[in-house]
Amino acid sequence: MRIWCCFCFGEEEEDNSRGYKKNMRDPILGNNGEESPDENPAFDWRAIFDGVDVGGAGASRSRADNVGVRRNEEIDFDINWLLSDVEARNGNYSGERMLNVNLNLGLSEEASSSSTVQKEDPDRDSCSKRPKVNSFSLDWDNHLLQETSYLCPMNEGGGDVSLSNFLDATDDKGKDIGISKMEDLDVRMDLTDDLLHMVFSFLDHIDLCRAASVCRQWRAASSHEDFWRYLNFENKQISSDQFEDMCRRYPNATAVNLYGTLNIHPLAMKAVSSLRNLEALTLGRGQLGETFFQALTDCHMLKSLTVNDATLGNGIQEIPIYHDRLRLLQLVKCRVLRVSVRCPQLETLSLKRSSMPHAVLNCPLLHDLDIASCHKLSDAAIRSAATACPLLESLDMSNCSCVSDETLREIAQTCASLRVLDASYCPNISLESVRLVMLTVLKLHSCEGITSASMAAIAHSYMLEVLELDNCSLLTSVSLDLPRLQNIRLVHCRKFIDLNLHSGMLSSITVSNCPLLQRINITSSALKKLVLQKQESLTTIILQCPNLLEVDLTECESLTNSICEVFGDGGGCPVLKSLILDNCESLTAVAFCSTSLVSLSLAGCRALISLQLRCSYLEQVSLDGCDHLEIASFSPVGLRSLNLGICPKMSVLNIEAPQMASLELKGCGVLSEASINCPLLTSFDASFCSQLKDDCLSATTSSCPLIESLVLMSCPSVGCDGLLSLHSLPNLTYLDLSYTFLVNLQPVYESCLRLKVLKLQACKYLTDTSLEPLYKENALPALCELDLSYGTLCQSAIEELLACCTHLTHVSLNGCVNMHDLNWGFTGDQLSRIPSVGIAPHGSSLVEQHFPNEQPKRLLENLNCVGCPNIKKVVIPMAQGFLLSSLNLSLSANLKEVDIACYNLCFLNLSNCCSLESLQLECPRLSSLFLQSCNIDEEAVEAAISRCTMLETLDVRFCPKICPPSMGRLRAACPSLKRIFSSLVPS
Repeated sequence: MRIWCCFCFGEEEEDNSRGYKKNMRDPILGNNGEESPDENPAFDWRAIFDGVDVGGAGASRSRADNVGVRRNEEIDFDINWLLSDVEARNGNYSGERMLNVNLNLGLSEEASSSSTVQKEDPDRDSCSKRPKVNSFSLDWDNHLLQETSYLCPMNEGGGDVSLSNFLDATDDKGKDIGISKMEDLDVRMDLTDDLLHMVFSFLDHIDLCRAASVCRQWRAASSHEDFWRYLNFENKQISSDQFEDMCRRYPNATAVNLYGTLNIHPLAMKAVSSLRNLEALTLGRGQLGETFFQALTDCHMLKSLTVNDATLGNGIQEIPIYHDRLRLLQLVKCRVLRVSVRCPQLETLSLKRSSMPHAVLNCPLLHDLDIASCHKLSDAAIRSAATACPLLESLDMSNCSCVSDETLREIAQTCASLRVLDASYCPNISLESVRLVMLTVLKLHSCEGITSASMAAIAHSYMLEVLELDNCSLLTSVSLDLPRLQNIRLVHCRKFIDLNLHSGMLSSITVSNCPLLQRINITSSALKKLVLQKQESLTTIILQCPNLLEVDLTECESLTNSICEVFGDGGGCPVLKSLILDNCESLTAVAFCSTSLVSLSLAGCRALISLQLRCSYLEQVSLDGCDHLEIASFSPVGLRSLNLGICPKMSVLNIEAPQMASLELKGCGVLSEASINCPLLTSFDASFCSQLKDDCLSATTSSCPLIESLVLMSCPSVGCDGLLSLHSLPNLTYLDLSYTFLVNLQPVYESCLRLKVLKLQACKYLTDTSLEPLYKENALPALCELDLSYGTLCQSAIEELLACCTHLTHVSLNGCVNMHDLNWGFTGDQLSRIPSVGIAPHGSSLVEQHFPNEQPKRLLENLNCVGCPNIKKVVIPMAQGFLLSSLNLSLSANLKEVDIACYNLCFLNLSNCCSLESLQLECPRLSSLFLQSCNIDEEAVEAAISRCTMLETLDVRFCPKICPPSMGRLRAACPSLKRIFSSLVPS
């Protein structure tokens, strides 16, 4: 097989800047490859689509620029670009379509069908054969690379020679030798015509025009008549000569679009006279003379004619349209006095928005008639036109204000097969005595004559499937029993009160903005979703919908407590899963007993006082805004989590939830009775439940033995008995007793042996000896985080705790007024023996190796002393704070001296320490240092950060002694700095 890469060579190879031999006839232009003189330029059909000049030098330049080709340049065609472009246009091209393609790339001496065609006369019909598509290997790309690498010899150094380098090689005289070597090997790369044909079938006309400029093979492939069956010149500036040339080149075109072109009449005449296979013609934006419609009879294959926004004839004469094979005729927004249509095969006719006062139809097979917005058509003209089509199935007469009931009656008698009727915006119809038995779709938008009496006529349409009654302002009630009704719309019916529907197939109900609607009665076995939002007057709902799954009654403010009977067991909705009653402000007591309900939303029901749910499968409940709820019972429910903290008036609570894992009662300040039976509960937050007593806590811990996190913050009624009941919680690891009146922590020490986190914020009644069991008796051996913020412990108790309770990793002492200097330093003799920082081979510090008995091992990693007003000095040597990684001393207004040497410290916050004067740091891993609003000078900061070799963030905003120009000195002192936050102007 000869493999030929589609290159376009320069003048020496082809003697033509576009790569075509002069003695070859151009397959598209038909000018033997030569450009016509400027005074008589040849027609270039690409200019129509690309928007370039036709015939002149500008056209040549534009065509060259479109494909990136100029004289003496080669086009290195990449098949991956071609396929990726098609893939981008048509989704994943590598799917089913690609599986049926064969690149037919092989290395053999036998010429392929495509290479054989290459050697034939260029005047051949290169695209006469139909595309032949074979199987395509998914690894064609690798196969192509293997074959091209076979063509590229190895250089002397052993490196690969790329195909492009091989083709670009020249000898000593500058002569191209790459191509000669290719010819010697008698191997060419070629894209088969079948592959091109298939790929080009995805391109539009503009891309086909651009592809034609790549090479001779592409030009011939892009001109194949299969791609030009539809000549689309919509809004293109094409002359009569150009269009005539296109018709001559593609006489088998079947569809033409001339909408928006200049002088549509001569172009349309040329189309119907030249294209004998024309089946579809689209015209518009211009004037069509009477001769065009007379010439239509000679276009025997025409099946579709569309004329949009045009003047027919001179606008004051009758236009006859006679054709034996026409199936579709559209005269949309046309200006004409009278139209006579005689087309025995016509099936669809549209005269929409046209200004004709008269229309004569002789179309015995017409099925679809659209005369919408034909305001000048009289009632008699509409009656005459419609009754002349006995097989009519669809009639659109919307916005024909003169239509009367008499016309509808005659149409109903004549057109027995009428199935679709749109009579919207026809104020004179009331459907009195109208019987449309076979009707399936009826649209009556904004029909002022439609009232409740009209329902008697609609009830005879037992085949009706779709009924639309939007904006029927006089309609007060709808009562229908239609077995096939599927869809009904009632929007903006201002006087509508009662809806009564019985239909086994009803699946969609749209009722909106009917402010007086009070009663709804629906029976349907197909309805699955019902949305009745913002029906302020709705009070009564009766449903018999065995398959109803979702109901949305948001902002139905008049609904009463009886709604619970509708959606509970036995209420007609046995499989209901989702119910939304948001902002139904008349609901006061809600009680649901359902074995199917999964989701319930009562958000914004501010009048709700009592809630009782017996829904064993209920997984989601929303009570946002139910701030008056007092009594709640969830027994049983399938909830996994519940937040009742938004119900501040709740006093009685009963929960039985076998699957619940998280319960939050935060803010239920008056809750005094609570029965909680949740055997899988792991997190319980009863913050600010000031009335929660020991007996309630004991019962909860007994029925919920798996609790791991317990928050009793601001629960002053909990005492020793309640805390002793915590021994029933063997997995308890988190306990928050902040803001309580505890005096003795002994019940906690005895009951919570696995406790890891203990929070005692603002427990001001604890004595100085309350924490002694922690560091003297090894109580709570698993404790690693302790929060004593805003407490009243003395300095000595705090120092002993920090010194002896060495297993703590996180300690918070924020706001402790008795917290004075934080000095962990050694004596002078010990300081002289502190070794340099280092890590022992087994992971222990060198400090620990030198002082195995003198200092206990501290595990402290995080220390917070925010807002301690009496701290003046902080000294932490390397041996004492070796594992410390975060230290926060911000808002300590009297802090003056900080001397810290911590190997692992990464975060240090000294912001708003306005008295800070001395700062000494030896923290090789410090990455963030905050000194915001400190009075320290820049020399002290420079010296401090010089020993922090990994510092990245420094915050010195609002420091009055540090000016922005000194940022360079700080960066020089610490080269690792990446971010310095400073004030824009000196304070």
